Amino acid sequence: MSTRHFLDISDYSREDLQGFLSLAHQLKSGQVAGTPLERKSLAMIFYKSSTRTRVSFEVGMTQLGGHALFIASQTSQMGRGEPISDTAKVLSRYVDGIMIRTFDHAEVVELAEHSSIPVINGLTDLLHPCQLMADLQTVREEFGPELEGMAVAYLGDGNNMANSWLNAAAAFGLDLRLAIPEGFDPDPAILARAKEATTVTLTRDPMEAAAGARVITTDTWVSMGQEEEAQEKIGIFQPYQVTQAVMDQGSEDAIFLHCLPAYRGKEVSAEVIDGPQSRILDEAENRLHAQKAIMMELMG
Repeated sequence: MSTRHFLDISDYSREDLQGFLSLAHQLKSGQVAGTPLERKSLAMIFYKSSTRTRVSFEVGMTQLGGHALFIASQTSQMGRGEPISDTAKVLSRYVDGIMIRTFDHAEVVELAEHSSIPVINGLTDLLHPCQLMADLQTVREEFGPELEGMAVAYLGDGNNMANSWLNAAAAFGLDLRLAIPEGFDPDPAILARAKEATTVTLTRDPMEAAAGARVITTDTWVSMGQEEEAQEKIGIFQPYQVTQAVMDQGSEDAIFLHCLPAYRGKEVSAEVIDGPQSRILDEAENRLHAQKAIMMELMG
């Protein structure tokens, strides 16, 4: 595995990604013992607030024998305009890895370019790769390790989750169906690359996307930092809510995923997210295991 950072699923081969997922399974099932990251430290930089990302990385480092440091941009020199390049070079002298959760994806790329230690993308407005690894681990637990040709329906905004599903589809050969309102399509370059690699359908019809899908997933319609657009988007996106009628279009064994936080009555009905097809808690737990695998591979 030659890639030193974890910024984007598309940076890795299918074989490498399967290796991460297999290790995550071994970690979750207790097959990996010891503290492989003993005496190692992870700097966690947050420009965006967080629940799952912070807790899963911090607990994961503790379980692996290491230490995680929480760094809020507002209370560090980054909030006063210190260049990212300087931050990267200085942190490289102190810690063994950096996780960053921020808005602009270019900031993560720049951090990695100037860092001599591994950088992990905890989330940007463009991509959410760690979440996708947890999602794929959840899918493997439900249906087995073979992901080639699996039908996945994503309904909602063409945001970082849609882009990340496109990258995962390209890597694993998923049959990905995106139901997204006009004007909110995913990143055009990521969409084009995925279409060259596998079967990708972009439609305006949620029922068409969900037909026969084994995985039906969505995300909040209003991402952090887009609160001013909330009312306008809610009206446009209402037909894309994942309801039981949408789930009924899927396969008999279809499951529902959501990266959380979720807003019942908006992108998903309470009946679905709290119902028997929902795997959101397994998915949330798997952030811990998937990220432990990533940290072990990069920092071990």
